[in-house]
Amino acid sequence: MTASPPKKPTRHLSASDLRAAAQLATQATHAITGMSEGVHQSVWRTLGAPNGATPAHTTGLTGLIYQSIHGVTGLIGRGLEAALTRLEPTLQRLEGQGDESPERTAVIAALNGVMGDRLQASANPLALPMTLHYQELPAFISKGLEANLPLNVQLPGAGPKLLLVIHGLCMNDLQWTIGDPSQSVNHATTLAHELGYTPIYLRYNSGLHVSQNGHELARQLQDLVQSWPTALTQITVLAHSMGGLLIRSALFYAQQVGLSWPALVKNIVFLGTPHHGAPLERAGNWVDELLGSTPYSRPFAKLGQLRSAGVTDLRYGHLLDVDWQGHDRFRRQPDSRQHVPLPEGIACFAVAATAAAQRGTLADRLLGDGLVPLPSALGQHDKPARCLVFAPAHQLVLYRTHHLQLLSSPDVTRQLLQWLA
Repeated sequence: MTASPPKKPTRHLSASDLRAAAQLATQATHAITGMSEGVHQSVWRTLGAPNGATPAHTTGLTGLIYQSIHGVTGLIGRGLEAALTRLEPTLQRLEGQGDESPERTAVIAALNGVMGDRLQASANPLALPMTLHYQELPAFISKGLEANLPLNVQLPGAGPKLLLVIHGLCMNDLQWTIGDPSQSVNHATTLAHELGYTPIYLRYNSGLHVSQNGHELARQLQDLVQSWPTALTQITVLAHSMGGLLIRSALFYAQQVGLSWPALVKNIVFLGTPHHGAPLERAGNWVDELLGSTPYSRPFAKLGQLRSAGVTDLRYGHLLDVDWQGHDRFRRQPDSRQHVPLPEGIACFAVAATAAAQRGTLADRLLGDGLVPLPSALGQHDKPARCLVFAPAHQLVLYRTHHLQLLSSPDVTRQLLQWLA
């Protein structure tokens, strides 16, 4: 009997991680120093600065100390980055060719969800680019599609029905598979086996604005469709949480510039998508206001403002550039986003969940599945003009179910097969 080839080891660290960590440490030191100086200034103003002066920064010996800390921190940070950049080629040779471990993938995805916009702005190596992946079965190893290799080589069994699978905030494409490979649950895999779909998974930086990712997804899908190895007859989208906002944004921008792929989209299934926002982000906005209400706590408002653009987009469910451009995203303001209805000519389905045992409770409206309220997931809004209209037969409500359980629920699998058959 021929022995099976040894399994390649997975990597928990990458050669660029040291440089990334050094960047984060430098930024954190600058931020903490800035907060300390802010508290110092608040006390100084309260006690009464000489001659009524209230300079933007501390002055004299105290100011020199803060300036020195910032200067030394910047000098050390630049020196570390330069040294680690030169060291990276050596580290890359030592790390081997093993696949990235699921644990590392999950940590990086969560970090991007929380502060991915800052990672990208500072060119941190941990910032995730948007990539399309397929999964090797039965190991469920995620492989990114390579631009310089024909798709018929990478996807020899690709069929005419494409299933685009989009994860939510702080998550990644591997987390669609729940459990070990021998007893795993993956809605996309079931749809592939039963209905003949070819699943392609999206991985993206969920800390960026939804509309930024929407522009990029619209472009990448156009490239994917044009290079698909066989004639595509349809695209179905399976989106969890923020992923539902992302595909709506991508469709909007693709139609604005006349791309061809929206004409192939036949179905979109939204799993727990916060179409009208999530209360936890609104609570975070209240914390910003509370911390900014006194001179002593105001410097600490910067802690709450570490959360990413992607997170603040979830306050009301922003989809478009116009929803956030020119606005202070940490300032409390009413819902002024541009209404985007469900796309015409596409069958749209909504799966919502509630931790409660029955409908009509206050918990449905406030928390729903723990993250997304039931009305938001169903597209319902107090203002009729903002409602998203899902046909009654295109809605599924699950009870005693939490947000992440939507990914492994057998009820969801059965409903998907019924809707998409």
